[in-house]
Amino acid sequence: MKLPVVALRGLTVLPKMTIHFDVSRKKSIEAVEQAMKTDQTVFLITQLSSNTEEPGKSDLYTAGTVAQIKQLLKLPNNIVRVLAEGQHRGALKELDTKGSYLTGEVELWELDPIEEELDEYTQEAMLRILKEGLEAYAENGGPGSQGLIQLVDIENLQTMLEQIPQVLPFSYKTKQGMLEAASYEDLYMFTERALQKEAEVSKIKREFQAKVKERVDKSQKEYILREQMKVIREELGEDGGAADIEQLEKKLKTMKASKEVKTQIEKELKRLKTMPYGSQEATVSRTYIDVLMELPWEKSTKDNQDIKHAQQILDEDHYGLDKVKERILEYLAVRSMTSKGDAPILCLVGPPGTGKTSIAQSVARALGKKYVRICLGGVRDEAEIRGHRRTYIGAMPGRFAAALRQAGVNNPLMLLDEIDKVSGDYKGDTASALLEVLDSEQNSQFRDHYVEVPLDLSNVLFIATANTTQTIPQPLLDRMEIIEVGSYTENEKFHIAQEHLIPKQIRKNGLKEEQLNISANALRKIIHNYTREAGVRSLERQIGRICRKAVREIMEQGKASVKITENNLTKYLGMEKVTFQMVNDQDEIGIVRGLAWTSVGGDTLQIEVNVMPGTGKVQLTGQLGDVMKESAQTAISYIRSVGSQYGIDDDFFDKHDIHIHIPEGAIPKDGPSAGITMATAILSAVAEKKVKADLAMTGEITLRGRVLPIGGLKEKLLAAKMANIHNVLVPEKNRPDVSELSSEITKGLDITYVKGMDEVIKSAFV
Repeated sequence: MKLPVVALRGLTVLPKMTIHFDVSRKKSIEAVEQAMKTDQTVFLITQLSSNTEEPGKSDLYTAGTVAQIKQLLKLPNNIVRVLAEGQHRGALKELDTKGSYLTGEVELWELDPIEEELDEYTQEAMLRILKEGLEAYAENGGPGSQGLIQLVDIENLQTMLEQIPQVLPFSYKTKQGMLEAASYEDLYMFTERALQKEAEVSKIKREFQAKVKERVDKSQKEYILREQMKVIREELGEDGGAADIEQLEKKLKTMKASKEVKTQIEKELKRLKTMPYGSQEATVSRTYIDVLMELPWEKSTKDNQDIKHAQQILDEDHYGLDKVKERILEYLAVRSMTSKGDAPILCLVGPPGTGKTSIAQSVARALGKKYVRICLGGVRDEAEIRGHRRTYIGAMPGRFAAALRQAGVNNPLMLLDEIDKVSGDYKGDTASALLEVLDSEQNSQFRDHYVEVPLDLSNVLFIATANTTQTIPQPLLDRMEIIEVGSYTENEKFHIAQEHLIPKQIRKNGLKEEQLNISANALRKIIHNYTREAGVRSLERQIGRICRKAVREIMEQGKASVKITENNLTKYLGMEKVTFQMVNDQDEIGIVRGLAWTSVGGDTLQIEVNVMPGTGKVQLTGQLGDVMKESAQTAISYIRSVGSQYGIDDDFFDKHDIHIHIPEGAIPKDGPSAGITMATAILSAVAEKKVKADLAMTGEITLRGRVLPIGGLKEKLLAAKMANIHNVLVPEKNRPDVSELSSEITKGLDITYVKGMDEVIKSAFV
C-alpha cells in the first residue's frame, strides 16, 4: 500500500488501540489532512530518536501500524489533535520525503491465527501466568494499576495480549518490541517479561519509599507532634481562637466594603481576641462578624437593559396587564438612558389570584436581577424589619438585611408580599418601621439595629403586593407608586388558561400535550359556570381536577388520549357551581338592578322595595351593613323631599310602611355604591312607576340628590355584561375611569353618565 506517513516521537501505536496524539510538524499535518481527503488511512511509525526534526527512513523503526483517522481537531499554535484507531501491522519498505508530506510504501503483515500456533492448554497456561503477573503488579502499586479491573475477567489469551499494552503505561520502546513480535508466542514472552520487569521496579520503588519514610529525623517528628498537639487543643476549645481570628483577618483583607464597614469588623475582631474561645460572648461576636462579612456591601449584578427582551419576557409570562408592563418598561428605559435611575417602589394592588407575585418574578427574570421574597403577612414585631439589638442572646438581623445576605448582591429585586396585612402590637408598629425602607430619599442609609452599620437599599428594586389599599397606613401608601391589577375578563382568563394554566397542569400531572385536549367551548364553560373569581386560582384548580381524572382514565382504561368537550364536562367537574342572575324579562315596579364590587370580582345586586299600609316604618332586610343602611335612609329622605314632583301625597309616608330587601339574605352586604339604586327602587314603588328591566346602575347619593363617584368600575361593568344587561348608569365623575378601560369591557354596553337623581330617574323609568 502507498500511504501518507506520520513519524511519531516517543509514542508507539498498536493494532486495535484507539489513541489521541498531537501533531505540529508541517509534513505530519499535511499527511493527516491528505489521509482525511482519501480513505482516512495513514501509516503511523515511531522515530528512533525523539530529537530528529526531519526523519528519513534510517531514522525510523521498520515496523509501524496502519491506522484509520477518526477525528481531527485544530488547536491554537498550529497544533492538530488526531484521534486514530490502529488497524494492521505494517513494514516500511520505501519512504518518499520529497513532497509536502511523507509517503511510504507499506507491506501489511499479520500474526498467524493463535489457534494454529498454540494449543488450548498452552493458551490457558499463558493466560493464567499473565493474570498472576497482573496481580503482582497491582499488589506492588504499579502506575495505572487501578485500570487492571477490566482485565481480570478476560478469558481469551489474544484479547489479553491486545489489552495489556493499552491499560498499562509501558514505554514506547516496550510497545515497539510488542509490535515487532513475529508470533503470538513471541508477543506473550515479550509481554510477560515487561510485566515482570514493571512489577519488580514497582516493588523496589515501594521499598525505597518505605526506607525514606523511616529515616525522618527527630526534628521533623517533633514538628509533626507539635502540630498534632495544636489540633488536639483546637478540638478541646483551648487554643482554636487564634487560628480562627487569623483566618477572618485574611478574609477581611480581600473583602470589598467601605472603610466604615471594615473598621467595624476590625473593632469587633479585637474584642473577639480578648474573649475566651467557645464562650457565649465569643459566639455572639463571631456570628456578628460573619453577618457583616457575608453582606454584599459592594457586590452587584449588571441589569439587562434590553427593553425588547424585557417586553418579550413579560409578554411570555403574562397575558394582558398592560399598565404594569408599561410601567416596568418605562423604568427600564429611564435606567438605560441615565445609567442609574432611582429604583421605584411599585405596589401592585388587586384581588387574589391575579398574578401579582408572578409579575415580580417575571420582572426579575427580564432584568436579570436576583429575586428575594419577603412575606409581610402577619408580621407584627418591629424587630422583624429593623433587626434585634445585639444586647441580648438570640439577636438576629432584620428581614431586609437577611434578604440582602441571601441574594448575595446589593441590587436584587425584593418582593414585599401582602404589605396590606402587616400589623402592630405592644412591641411596635411594623408599618411605621417600613417607612424608612420604602423611602427612596432615606433608604440609602437604612440602619438595621443588629448590623449597626448603615445599609444601602437605594439600589434595590422594591415591588410590593396588596389586595387592597384600605388597610395600608397613608404615610406608607404615599411612598409607593400604586399600580392597579384588576380582575380578568372572561376573554383574558380564556387566553391565560390556554397559554399558561393548561400546559402547567399537564406537566404537573405527568401528562403529555397530546394526551389531553380541552375544547375552547369547554374552557369557556369552566370559566363561566364553575368559577367566580377575579383571578385564575380557582380556574387552575378546576383544570387540575380535569387533569387528575384524565390521568386516572388513561391508567385504568388504557386510553391514548382524553378529550374534554362542553357535553362531557359534567362528568369531570360535576354540576355547574356558579349561576348568574340574568336580566329580568319585563319591566317591573320597585325592582332595580344595582352593581356591586366583591373581593372575587363584580356582581349584580337586585334591590326590591314593597310599599304596604302602615304607620311610616322603614324595614331593611338582607344583612345590610351600616353604610348601606345609611344610604337607604338618605334615599328615603331625598324621595320625601321631591315626592310632590311625582304626584306623591304629603301624608303618604305617614300612612305606609316601606320594606327594602336585597335577596340572598345569608350573605352580608355593605358598600357606598347602592345609593341611587335604592332611591330609584323606593321612588318606583311609591310612585308606582316601572323601571326598565335591561338596566343596571351604580353610584352614591347625597341628601340633595347629587350622584357621587364610586370605585371598582371595571368589575361592575363586567358583572353587567355577565347578566346580559346592556344599559348602565354611571356617575359623571367616573367618566375618566371608563375611558381607561379596554374596548373588550365596554363593547356592547350603553353607558349613561349621570350627575343627579333627576337624570337617573329620567333614564331608569319606562
